[in-house]
Amino acid sequence: MIALRSVLFNTIFYANLIIRMIVLSPYYFLAPRLTAYAIPKNWARSNHWLMRVIVGTTFEIEGLENLPEGSYILAPKHQSFWDTYALLPWLKDPVYILKRELMWIPLFGWYAKKQRVIPVDRGARGKVMVEVLKRTKEELSTGRQLIIYPEGTRRPPGAEPVYKYGIARMYRDLAIPVVPIVMHPGLFWPRRSIRRYPGHFKVRILPPIMPGMDPDAFFAHLIEVSERASDELLLETVEANPHVPLPPTAVERVAELRKLKAATA
Repeated sequence: MIALRSVLFNTIFYANLIIRMIVLSPYYFLAPRLTAYAIPKNWARSNHWLMRVIVGTTFEIEGLENLPEGSYILAPKHQSFWDTYALLPWLKDPVYILKRELMWIPLFGWYAKKQRVIPVDRGARGKVMVEVLKRTKEELSTGRQLIIYPEGTRRPPGAEPVYKYGIARMYRDLAIPVVPIVMHPGLFWPRRSIRRYPGHFKVRILPPIMPGMDPDAFFAHLIEVSERASDELLLETVEANPHVPLPPTAVERVAELRKLKAATA
């Protein structure tokens, strides 16, 4: 049944994306940008409904009160395609920094351009990065929220963290709060897999890290608070969903965490 539900969900998920993009394009491109943002927000909500009804996967969000007013950097753990869109209904006006190749995808790239996302060449240095920072400051000056994945790419649950120092530079130069977020959707929507698993998980929004810290101290603090909270939530999620198959990284990390828990009990 899991295989059948996974195929059904994937088929409807991508059909939902493509059909909405085509059918709603006239309204999306003629409407003001913030008004048009209702379309991706409603698309995200429809995906949550599809996951619940077809796959049997639900989630809850803890810590919405930790989101500041105005501009801030959202720094989520990144495990799955799910977490690229999941929080849209709860964000007022987010902006992404994403690799420029995504802008070349028909329709998607046009939709992204409408929302003034910031494309970047991952291998770029010097003047290009200065321009990216300039664009970022322009967008945030209007009260938008910047979404950055501190590890840069999807990592399987329980994997050794590999944080990129770029977020520390952003923290220093933008001088706005950074809000860490931990979650483990990768257990239910694994990367590089068509399988989708039923269950329930939490998205945990941590207290914001306010501006003013030394960048190196901020970077170490971000890693420490994020990984501690991620470990706690991983163990909690696995224990609440014993039926979900774990990737090797999660099996190893959960075993380590259980030993530590037993030793300190």
